[in-house]
Amino acid sequence: MEVLNTALITLLLLLVGDFISTFFYHVPEHVFGKFHTLVHHGKNRSFLHYALLTKNPWALINGWLGTLPYFILVPWFWSSSPLGTLLGLLLGELHVVWRHVSPLKWKTPALLERICNLLCITTPERHWRHHQDATVAYGDIFTFYDQPAQAWLKVLLLLKRKLSQRKHLT
Repeated sequence: MEVLNTALITLLLLLVGDFISTFFYHVPEHVFGKFHTLVHHGKNRSFLHYALLTKNPWALINGWLGTLPYFILVPWFWSSSPLGTLLGLLLGELHVVWRHVSPLKWKTPALLERICNLLCITTPERHWRHHQDATVAYGDIFTFYDQPAQAWLKVLLLLKRKLSQRKHLT
């Protein structure tokens, strides 16, 4: 039973963390913010170069804000399974590193790609599409957040336009 509880908490941490990060940080940051766009969507801004090699503080702030939703969940999940909580954080971090290997000319092996597609897990190639076109391939870990995130992006862009129009009228 402990193994099942650990697996459930791990999965819940990743699902809920990715949901909060996608809809309350990542997508709004594309519309209203600067950090994420500077780090991930500027010319020649690969994760490896920009975040790790240059030690750019903007990249560190962006990374911290993107992981904050996962850490906010720790107190709730820790009481159910400390091991599941730690495993979820570890798998989340490993996925961050893995999904950013595309600039290194990584190619996900066909079998692993099929498994990831079946489990709706973002591959480096899919995440790279988001780096190339900031309006697609949302969901840092899970691909099923992409469609609702694109709809949320449209809502927030409309809201931004309306707020801008009101600002210009006053």
